[in-house]
Amino acid sequence: MHDRDDRTRLGAAEIGAELGERATLVQFSSAFCQPCRATRRVLADVAGMIDGVAHVEIDAEDRLELVRRLEVSGTPTVLVLDGDGAIVRRAAGQPRKVDVIAALGAAVRD
Repeated sequence: MHDRDDRTRLGAAEIGAELGERATLVQFSSAFCQPCRATRRVLADVAGMIDGVAHVEIDAEDRLELVRRLEVSGTPTVLVLDGDGAIVRRAAGQPRKVDVIAALGAAVRD
């Protein structure tokens, strides 16, 4: 996962769910994306392990305007948002659990 310099913010209305109190893992998926299923499990596991972290999955085909705005070029794409909805990390492809946990370090506030 890599840093993003542009601190784009996303709100509950844009992602279709409430933000996590401390951080939100936003996953862009598509219906026939095999790695998306594994990514869903990894992100749900991590969100379940850390208080105040939410996991939100967005169907890329249903949200093309948001996909274009955020320049999502493939699925799965994962965004890590801080408690205020700022994008602090972004990754394309299936992430490893350890990388997701490390990425949350930049987003989670104590």
